[in-house]
Amino acid sequence: MATGNQIGSKIAWDDTVLPFQLDLSGIRGRVARLDGVLDQVLSKHNYPPAIEALVAECALLTALIGQTIKLRWKLSLQIRGKGPARLIATDYYGPTEEGEPARIRAYASYDADSVTETDAPFSLIGEGFFAVMLDQGEGMLPYQGFTPIAGGSLRSCAETYFAQSEQIPTRFALSFGKSREPGRETGWRAGGIMLQHMPQTGGVAAAEGSGDGGLLTHADILSGAPAEDWNRANHLLDTVEALELIGPNVAPTELLVRLFHEEQPRVFDAQPLRFGCSCSEDKVRNTLSIYSQKDIMHMTTPEGRVTADCQFCGAHYEMDPATLGFEGTAAADGNAG
Repeated sequence: MATGNQIGSKIAWDDTVLPFQLDLSGIRGRVARLDGVLDQVLSKHNYPPAIEALVAECALLTALIGQTIKLRWKLSLQIRGKGPARLIATDYYGPTEEGEPARIRAYASYDADSVTETDAPFSLIGEGFFAVMLDQGEGMLPYQGFTPIAGGSLRSCAETYFAQSEQIPTRFALSFGKSREPGRETGWRAGGIMLQHMPQTGGVAAAEGSGDGGLLTHADILSGAPAEDWNRANHLLDTVEALELIGPNVAPTELLVRLFHEEQPRVFDAQPLRFGCSCSEDKVRNTLSIYSQKDIMHMTTPEGRVTADCQFCGAHYEMDPATLGFEGTAAADGNAG
């Protein structure tokens, strides 16, 4: 197999999302590769393995779905459940300027006492919902779409969301885990492919889908030649191997040729990714600006400081209570931990 070009100790195509189109099938897609980004996301926390797996899967889905958003937009995924894994949350920030990397962050809220090493990750969510949220910027109403937790994986939930909310047949193939390559430390690697059939005109006639609980599937949306094209591309995707998806030795372009050479794959410019958090002391102060000094004093530690920790990146902020709230009597001293 071909070996990747190295940038320092980094493979050239890591932390990128490559958009493509299958010209003979009317299908578009993306190939995502995460290594350093996922390492940074998970190194901020000491999650048990099952929770790590949920966060890794959600981060990979977010990278694949988020690639299409415009400059300075934000896409978020939230998985909320009634089980021990109460919340998995990710954010994808579109580039601030053309040519800049997109940013991604993620975290999980869970009941540590109820999670064991033998738990299947998806079972920890229980009953709940999978949500996609899109913030298009100031002056625009945010979009929210929901689908129930079902199908045995977050990947299946995402596929159901696109069928149900967008009426676009969508398929994901994902692989992730810890690995150690020659000359490198053990770290997380993740890779995936997303396929989407081009939107069809005319909408969906069926009042109820053929999936679990009456949810829509691709069979309720496509028929005739488009359905044949979709099934053929999915059969080809079924042949992909986990190591090909993770890709330390297989470039995204090579993978597309291996899988879909008869469908005439055409690639576009890859989008670089990096870990990035939007937290700041100013945002913490703004959040606390609605509170009175009496409320602020209830938040003050015995050492006379108000503290805040970012759930995504672990940043720690310490502030003088006299500078907080709408009754603050002193100017901000800018003291951040």
